[in-house]
Amino acid sequence: MNWPLHGSNPKYLYESLDVLKPGHVLDFSVNLNPFGPPPAIKEHWGSWLDHIVDYPDPKGERLVELIAAKERLSNDAVLLGNGGAELFTLLGQLLAKQKIIIVQPTFTEYEKICRANGCIVSFFQLSEESGWTLDTDLLLEQIKEADALFLCHPNNPTGTTYPQSVLLEILAACQEHDCFFIVDEAFEDFLEERHTLAFCVKEYSRLIVVRSLTKMYAIAGLRLGFLLASPEVVARLRSFQPYWAVNSLALLAGECCLQEEGYARKTRRWVAKERLRIHEALRSMGYILSASQVNFYLLKDPLLADQLPLVTFLLAKGIVPRHTMNYPGLDGRWLRFGVRQAKENDVLLEALGKWKQG
Repeated sequence: MNWPLHGSNPKYLYESLDVLKPGHVLDFSVNLNPFGPPPAIKEHWGSWLDHIVDYPDPKGERLVELIAAKERLSNDAVLLGNGGAELFTLLGQLLAKQKIIIVQPTFTEYEKICRANGCIVSFFQLSEESGWTLDTDLLLEQIKEADALFLCHPNNPTGTTYPQSVLLEILAACQEHDCFFIVDEAFEDFLEERHTLAFCVKEYSRLIVVRSLTKMYAIAGLRLGFLLASPEVVARLRSFQPYWAVNSLALLAGECCLQEEGYARKTRRWVAKERLRIHEALRSMGYILSASQVNFYLLKDPLLADQLPLVTFLLAKGIVPRHTMNYPGLDGRWLRFGVRQAKENDVLLEALGKWKQG
């Protein structure tokens, strides 16, 4: 079966499973802020349209300055990108033909991009039986023979996190063995207790932190992300990048978003409370869930070895989950759901309750 590679664009999932798509669907396969973009973006949008007649600033200097000030780094330690996808493409070029370790299950683009650049890819597979915890001692041994390690934190698709002390131990080992530690923090700003490694960039030349502005601020269609690393690494990556990588509207939206910390803070609190409500209800129905700390979570019906029957049941009701067929280690045994607004989550709870009732 030709499973879609990512969430969103639900028509492709309906087509793949040959399920008739209802006129209205709720897409739980995406993991963006359930409240959409900050109101300020809508307020300024009309005035921003005047900027589309000009080429964008190829360096995005104003946005870079805002990011650098927020992260307490120099401007030359920041690289903007056309979403995280472009930044990972640049990293693939940087790491071409080198030895890569990817902690699985995780975002599938890391492997795809590394293989496209002739990398030798190996996996550090986490088990669901252990709650996807890291065996740090075993990982540190493998780092000795690697050129780069990819870790998604908080993890996509599980939503789980690791103690800061564990991350710092891995970082120190990577620095010692000349191995890049690439940490994808796309969902870090959904954590109630912030958990970034950005403060280590000045000290550790092998650390690369990738962030996204599209998730918290729900601007996925604009494509905007940034990367934090040593000035030397940033300069090398920029040499691979097209001259006008980020469009004018995305730059303006990014500047606006970075001034909306109150909006992000309110979202974090609400998501944490709503996720707890959803999880309590689902566990009472007999579902098993990942110990997510962010705005999405894994779910499975333990009575099913393969969740496909549940997928088709939900699709017929206009509810779109994220399949896990292309997540090594999950292989369709789980489904991922984003935390949406309360009334929409209630629709999901009702449907999952009916499934359990037969």
